[in-house]
Amino acid sequence: MNAPVVPLSRLQPAAAPASRDSACIAYVMKGFPRLSETFIANEIYLLEQMGLRLRLFSIKREDEPKVHPVVRAIRAPLHYLPKATSLSGANLGSWLVCNFPTFAAAHLRVAGRRPLRYLSVLASAVAMSWRYRRGPMKLRKVFIKEFLQAGHIAAQVINDPSVAHLHGHFCHGVATITWFASRLTGLPFSFTAHAKDIYQADLNPGDLLERKLGAAAFVATCTAANAEVLKSRSPDAHVVHTIYHGLDTEYFAPVGERRRDMPIILSVGRFVEKKGFEYLVDACHILKQAGLRFGCVIVGEQGSAYDGIREQIERLDLGDCIRLRSAVTQDHLREIYRQARIFALPCQVMEDGDRDGIPNVLAEAMAMGLPVVSTPISGIPELIDDGEHGLLVPSRDPAALADALRRILTDSALHLRLSANGRARICARFDSRRTTLALRDLFMRQLQPEEIAA
Repeated sequence: MNAPVVPLSRLQPAAAPASRDSACIAYVMKGFPRLSETFIANEIYLLEQMGLRLRLFSIKREDEPKVHPVVRAIRAPLHYLPKATSLSGANLGSWLVCNFPTFAAAHLRVAGRRPLRYLSVLASAVAMSWRYRRGPMKLRKVFIKEFLQAGHIAAQVINDPSVAHLHGHFCHGVATITWFASRLTGLPFSFTAHAKDIYQADLNPGDLLERKLGAAAFVATCTAANAEVLKSRSPDAHVVHTIYHGLDTEYFAPVGERRRDMPIILSVGRFVEKKGFEYLVDACHILKQAGLRFGCVIVGEQGSAYDGIREQIERLDLGDCIRLRSAVTQDHLREIYRQARIFALPCQVMEDGDRDGIPNVLAEAMAMGLPVVSTPISGIPELIDDGEHGLLVPSRDPAALADALRRILTDSALHLRLSANGRARICARFDSRRTTLALRDLFMRQLQPEEIAA
């Protein structure tokens, strides 16, 4: 299936789109394309349709077996950084001997063109390794690695005068690399903050996040809850903007009444603890013991929780009603939504702060007309008013989750109301054509400040 076609008349291109000029934006990402980060690919695609020119940098080369259709529609050139070996457990000196030659040519070019900037940023990276050290004499070596990677991006950007702005996705390592590259080139930068990258202290030790917030031209984040946290830590709260990821509400749309002999409870997400799949399995056990007829399908990439979930299903003798499926492309997932009766995602906040923001799959399910059950954490209450657009239950409470699922399975009127209201909420607040316009305008202010001001 081809990528969703976006009618150009609905995209409202800027009065002076960047594609008419030479200016473009360098997008820096940890890995691209990733099945679990469809929102980034969709964002890039829509920004291109709105007239922005982009150049993509991926720190890691992803060798995923499947690619979302929208990726094939993206025209921006993609550049992968040289592979660097892991720093974990390595001596910094021996690591540099092994890895610096890969980055040496790029760094020599940057140092030759911007010698004072180069020395200043190098000194900062070394100082940060000491300032944010893990122990009395244990340097945080990752900043040296990120400096090498930033130098490679800077060399590419310096050789491409069309690049006028740098943008990083996620506010931990990628934002640090983008910040270093910004300082090396003298170009402004921005970043998008998501979820655990904001809340896990080890990802931004000490005052590092505050420093990046203070240096950025603007910061986007995907929930109002995130924005409040970032504003409280930013020297200037006005640089922080809430921009929901959004989705294509024409591509994800209801297809009429779902008729199946066995109602399906669907859940989608990487098999990691923060998704709360273990509580969904327990809830299914409660429903089965109560005599309800249903099936449950959980779709996602294998992660740290996968083996435990599989063993839990076997232990509770639920193999006849719960099926685990590997991750699929967006077009395939849409077909799976169409076969489901309910969508459930019992997210939780982990002890180290890891959490979801607003899971895209939750919004996709609502757009497809599926009643949803989730938990009131992070930005999810911005998506769902309990009892109006879906049902919210306490985290880590399988009994409450089972009761909410039972209510929707057995109450047709509730099912219809949540289905209609959920779809309406997505169309009103999370249509990507609207949300991406806000991001486009932030970029335009950087690329064409004179025209925007006029």
